Amino acid sequence: MNSALAAALTTLLLATPVLANDGFGGIAATGLHFAQTDAIAMETEDLFISLDRIRVTYTFRNLTDQDVTGEVIFPLPPISLQALMTSDFNIPDGDRENLVNFTATVNGQPVPVTIDRIAVIEPPWDEARPLSAQYDTPGTDVTAALRAADIPLTIDIKSLTDALFTKTQAERADLTDAGLAEFYDGDPAQGMPAEVWPLWSIVLRHHWTQTFPAGQTVTIAHDYENRPPGGIFYWQHPATDDWATDYATRYCIDDSTSRGLAKRLAPSDGIGIVYNIAYVLRTANSWAGPIGDFRLTLDKGAPENIISLCADGVEKTGPTTFEIRKTDFTPDRDLEILIVAPPPN
Repeated sequence: MNSALAAALTTLLLATPVLANDGFGGIAATGLHFAQTDAIAMETEDLFISLDRIRVTYTFRNLTDQDVTGEVIFPLPPISLQALMTSDFNIPDGDRENLVNFTATVNGQPVPVTIDRIAVIEPPWDEARPLSAQYDTPGTDVTAALRAADIPLTIDIKSLTDALFTKTQAERADLTDAGLAEFYDGDPAQGMPAEVWPLWSIVLRHHWTQTFPAGQTVTIAHDYENRPPGGIFYWQHPATDDWATDYATRYCIDDSTSRGLAKRLAPSDGIGIVYNIAYVLRTANSWAGPIGDFRLTLDKGAPENIISLCADGVEKTGPTTFEIRKTDFTPDRDLEILIVAPPPN
């Protein structure tokens, strides 16, 4: 692969969530949501992020003299069915109710978690849209319309398209008019099969009802599979192309890291594999006050991998691990983490 093609592929990975065959899609991650409250403070947050796992342990304190009860919510961002149809995706094959094997405990005891599944029409792609918007305003809810049309809320593309192809011409017209799907008859004589394109995305929300006793602390932990996007990556130093400088800004790739990337990928003509991990930190701001004690542990997966992110106070703690500690921490930006691995031998 020549450098111009590799650069074009990396530009594609940066510019759009709908990836080509040289990339794979994935999902961002977030912390726990709770209604904006001045009653419950997050005393500690211990966050671990690796290429394949995310674990978080929180300690919350009820600052009042009365019990507070509400829904604790862990949402996933919308999963575009069009993206699933046009690219490889870093999610399990087929479908499963608990897509990322999310589990939660309260004071060390497992809690039953309800998983809701809704369908939305996402707003047009906007590179400047903050990560948190995927959770706060994922799009127009079309769940009721799909249920009324007897269309399953699945991310299994084959079963979904099979169900859509069973619709009558009148039903197809209704779905098209509602902006939910596009049908194409195809041309068998030209070897062009009929196609159907679902235009909605699926959102999964994990939640349970939680009581925070008056004046007491509650420890909540959750654990789930990390499924980040990524693909082919190209780097040279100095990074002068527009796509490369944009990438450097997004992930705070400084001169030393840029040189390290170029050196590490030199045996493969600058080609590597990239993982783009996103984690929404600003959900912590829905709780009362700052996070009293915050610890982030990052594991880049292998000693030869290179990691970069926009954060200060990063300390190396092991061959693959790094740590950030903060006190009275109010997140003002979300995490975007770049991990680059050399290509497989």
